[in-house]
Amino acid sequence: MEFPKFLLGDNTDYPDDIFIIHTEFPRCILNLKDDEIEWLEEFEVSEEKELLEESQNMLQQATDFYDREMERYVE
Repeated sequence: MEFPKFLLGDNTDYPDDIFIIHTEFPRCILNLKDDEIEWLEEFEVSEEKELLEESQNMLQQATDFYDREMERYVE
């Protein structure tokens, strides 16, 4: 089964939170409420610099994805 790169998620237990699920490596869940990231991968300490750079890029892509999805809901 193929998944899109990003999925939008919510949960009634967390009514103020909006989650973006990143399904490609490095897989993670981003909470747009506070930009907290929960990584679904394990990393080596040596990968920290690369992970930081990738996470900044992915964070921007996730935000762009959310903005695009919200525009589509309005339409």
